[in-house]
Amino acid sequence: MHKDDLLELHEQMVIIMEYFRSQEDVDSSLFDPYDELSVEPSHVHKSKSEHKHAVFVLGNALATAMSEDEFSNAGRVGKRMEELANDAESKI
Repeated sequence: MHKDDLLELHEQMVIIMEYFRSQEDVDSSLFDPYDELSVEPSHVHKSKSEHKHAVFVLGNALATAMSEDEFSNAGRVGKRMEELANDAESKI
């Protein structure tokens, strides 16, 4: 995936995150690990690896927000996103 495509994906995921944050039944602290990264789609000066890591961390948070438990489809996606985030972090 090219960096431009990754930035677009990152931007779309942030829009989804903002929707979930506006929902009363979603714990907004789920997104704290993403916020702590300080890598936003507009930060084009950040490396592709940093954006990739941010996308996986955000993907994990989004999947967790959608999951009923760790064995639901979203729960399994969240677990995989966590694995990918850890792998991406090791490459930064």
